[in-house]
Amino acid sequence: MKFYGALEAGGTKMVLAVIDEEGTVQKRVSMPTLTPAETMPGMIDFFRGSPIVALGIGSFGPLDLNPRSETFGYITATPKLAWRNYPLLEEFTKQLGVPAALDTDVNGAALAESVLGAAKGLESCLYVTVGTGIGGGLIIHGQPVHGLVHPEIGHIPVTPLPNDPMPGGICPYHGACLEGMASGPAIEKRWGVSAKELPDDHPAWDLESGYLSQLCVSAMLSFSPEKIILGGGVMQKKFLLPMIREKTVRSLKGYVSHPAVEAGLTDYITEPGLDTASGIMGAWLLARQAEKLAQPNHRESI
Repeated sequence: MKFYGALEAGGTKMVLAVIDEEGTVQKRVSMPTLTPAETMPGMIDFFRGSPIVALGIGSFGPLDLNPRSETFGYITATPKLAWRNYPLLEEFTKQLGVPAALDTDVNGAALAESVLGAAKGLESCLYVTVGTGIGGGLIIHGQPVHGLVHPEIGHIPVTPLPNDPMPGGICPYHGACLEGMASGPAIEKRWGVSAKELPDDHPAWDLESGYLSQLCVSAMLSFSPEKIILGGGVMQKKFLLPMIREKTVRSLKGYVSHPAVEAGLTDYITEPGLDTASGIMGAWLLARQAEKLAQPNHRESI
């Protein structure tokens, strides 16, 4: 039996697991995300304690994912200043001596949902997490999308809604972007109480579903994924999904002609099939890919 290391590196906490080749979690721990000097030794020790053959990392970002770049594998312009320009991938490969792969945490989650979860069997999907921040991972033709950098779905502009008492948003970069208007901290800043404490009939949810429907419309018109998956802490409010679907259909105004739209997007805008395990299982899949790429007889397809 082979074992793989999986790391879901979040801005608040690190989730580490050892997972066997069947996808069964053998060990799992979490630790707070402090500075690299405080956090890295404990993570290295955890993985050294098991005979892992490869490591997969889904990390907060932004990240440099260009293999031709001198800073490939680095965390780059993150607001977590202690981690800015940190060689995350290089440090793990140097310390552990096993093949490793790095992608954004949301791309990892999207990969897991594509292979194992709500989008299994499809060629494309968008996974979005709505919580402390908002991020999105995009799968096209079965592969995570990278480009100039990587998708930053949370920072797409949205149009402030007329009844929003905080139309300027809270994002320090863009103000009224998706994260600035619809993240957990945006909800708390607007109403003076955390999203968890707001009752189900609070006007906050009409705004929230409105902003998330703007995201869904933009995604459908931009790259037309076969499924949109909405996860994260804010989406634990299950009544949000029907509201988002209804507003998305209304905003499309009949332009996108497809049975999924005619059916009210019930099976199109969905919750994660893996519940809260999307991130760590995505890291496991990245580890499997790293092992395969490291094999001497591996050939890249052209």
